[in-house]
Amino acid sequence: FLHSVYLSDSLQKNQDLEFERNRERFEFLKWGSKAFRNMRIIPPGSGIVHQVNLEYLARVVFEQDEYYYPDSLVGTDSHTTMIDGLGVLGWGVGGIEAEAVMLGQPISMVLPEVIGYKLQGTPNKYITSTDIVLTVTKHLRQVGVVGKFVEFFGPGVAQLSIADRATIANMCPEYGATAAFFPVDQISIHYLKQTGRDAEKLSYIEKYLKAVGMFRDYSNTAQDPQFTQVVELDLSTVVPCCSGPKRPQDKVAVSEMKQDFKTCLGAKQGFKGFQVAPERHDVRVSFQFNGAEYSLSHGSVVIAAITSCTNTSNPSVMLGAGLLAQRAVKAGLSVKPYIKTSLSPGSGVVTYYLKESGVMDFLSQLGFEVVGYGCMTCIGNSGPLPEPVVEAITQGDLVAAGVLSGNRNFEGRVHPNTRANYLASPPLVIAYAIAGTVRIDFEKEPLAVNSQGKEVFLRDIWPTREEIQAVERQFVIPAMFKEVYEKVEKVNERWNSLKAPSDKLYAWDPSSTYIKSPPFFDGLTRELQTPKSITDAYVLLDLGDSVTTDHISPAGNIARNSPAARYLTSRGLTPREFNSYGSRRGNDAVMARGTFANIRLLNKFINKQAPCTIYLPTGETMDVFDAAEKYQQAGHPLLILAGKEYGSGSSRDWAAKGPFLLGIKAVLAESYERIHRSNLVGMGVIPLEYLPGDSTESLGLSGRERYTVIIPPQITPRMTVDIKLDTGKSFQAKMRFDTDVELTYFHHGGILNYMIRKMSEN
Repeated sequence: FLHSVYLSDSLQKNQDLEFERNRERFEFLKWGSKAFRNMRIIPPGSGIVHQVNLEYLARVVFEQDEYYYPDSLVGTDSHTTMIDGLGVLGWGVGGIEAEAVMLGQPISMVLPEVIGYKLQGTPNKYITSTDIVLTVTKHLRQVGVVGKFVEFFGPGVAQLSIADRATIANMCPEYGATAAFFPVDQISIHYLKQTGRDAEKLSYIEKYLKAVGMFRDYSNTAQDPQFTQVVELDLSTVVPCCSGPKRPQDKVAVSEMKQDFKTCLGAKQGFKGFQVAPERHDVRVSFQFNGAEYSLSHGSVVIAAITSCTNTSNPSVMLGAGLLAQRAVKAGLSVKPYIKTSLSPGSGVVTYYLKESGVMDFLSQLGFEVVGYGCMTCIGNSGPLPEPVVEAITQGDLVAAGVLSGNRNFEGRVHPNTRANYLASPPLVIAYAIAGTVRIDFEKEPLAVNSQGKEVFLRDIWPTREEIQAVERQFVIPAMFKEVYEKVEKVNERWNSLKAPSDKLYAWDPSSTYIKSPPFFDGLTRELQTPKSITDAYVLLDLGDSVTTDHISPAGNIARNSPAARYLTSRGLTPREFNSYGSRRGNDAVMARGTFANIRLLNKFINKQAPCTIYLPTGETMDVFDAAEKYQQAGHPLLILAGKEYGSGSSRDWAAKGPFLLGIKAVLAESYERIHRSNLVGMGVIPLEYLPGDSTESLGLSGRERYTVIIPPQITPRMTVDIKLDTGKSFQAKMRFDTDVELTYFHHGGILNYMIRKMSEN
């Protein structure tokens, strides 16, 4: 997006640019809204789906034909869980599974364990909901809740607003659970009133939930359910914190950030290490920017973004950021102009109350102007940094930092030039932007020295919870929600004037580089094919722990030297027209080439971060796509070796579709994140899991062997299969088909094939 410091009209220009670049995609969506019944589209530019759902769409209880039943939700984004904070049970599924649901297929799952998370105590007056959720994320990752439901209970819940609860529920994928549920209580009903929901509906919502025993009084311990396991958190123990530099679960107390970053600089390359030689820790590179001289060092902040559904849905942290900005400006503080600052709220309501409360002007003075309504920096769409900044980072091989109020900071996700990325509350994002570095101890060092030579500390300008709540009570009112949402489907003139085909069948345009007829059904027959063993497969990649869907299928910018760039160039496009992988999801040719194209991918074959691998028959190092293409041309099946938490992060279905198109028949990992495992099943790729105690290392696997996976004629859920190597060695692994329904999908070659065959029978 355009840099807000230089363009006061960057919101308008970004929205114009969005329509210019994505017109084909929007036309396709508008065609879909005409071609299918019961399909409703909230126009582009309205906000982030989860926040719009929380503030406007969610009903909590449905009334139909004089029957009442609880609202529920599945969504194609892992942060769908945000709605659990309002008492609506919901979770994310892969796009593949969602497509089947829309075609009438029910969701199947193994009945999950339910972990009770007891909240006690009261947070201190300087704590934000972001601090709480980052603490919960680290705690529950340590507990281990993958594939489980988490339900929050205890007297501490009553200390949290719905926005606070939604923030905690939103981060559910980061701690690995399927859902993070807060049952409805009186605070939930108040939130529905505050957001302008119909008063008559509120009456029957409360009556119905009380009648069926689903309404909660968190202070009444007699209402506490029985859980599989109970873990506890005392809210009074939570301290201001960030998470990083590479994973959401790696919480760092703000008071320890300076020392932690120093430790990470010298530590071995990994989740908490950059392996910078000690003599280079204090390197500094000078550069010219807008006629003035500046310098960067390791830890210098070059991106500061208030962004994402996790935090911008929460008035307390957004108003807290505004109040801090107001006090910072009045204290004579500013943000260095080369830092890419931005504010991308999740809905128009945020802009409304920031303006009404009088803090928007102060945010703008620090560079935090609204650049659009959407995920933006959180998903890697911040756009390029100023060229002098990039040159300085490159010249010094610097570990530059991004600080964002997002929910994910995996390597390569936020920006290719920021190797360290920290998740923080919106007020802390502003604080680190003013400081210009993450190598600062806010308790002992001033944020900055103002023009009068006075040292200003963070404690001098930090607002308390009570101060923030007073502003929130005054300015976050039902009228603003009603005003924003009553016109949400009509206010976007570009969308209103957009012409779209009205045919029942979509007319594919062979010249399009955005929307392409997918190859997933090529060669599909009515008759089922008997599953065959995977014979003499090569390993395409040998990967470690916490390989994310961002590593597998990045959503950000398309690098100029990548296979996807070469393809787009061959179609007559210039680099300016490449757009992002996320925008090209309707084109399988781009997305296949973008699979494993993350520049921070660490493949043990080449032992460095690069989107490359070794083509084993010749020993050549090449791009992953090029190697996969050569294997396919030679008729060789492929598999992936991986460690723990394979496929964590976004619910990105292309992280399964892409490997399928590369000819990958199976993944062998120590453990999987829930949604990605489901996506692999949905594409007919076998998720194999090492038996307990086994791993790539413990079995002495080099990845250079040829693998044969013996698949018997009769398969049962979670059955153990034999894997034989061309070296004569053999071992066993578990097939992670968890239900009979998933086995049915596998026999059909994937869930989409199953649905096509089922529909053709009718």
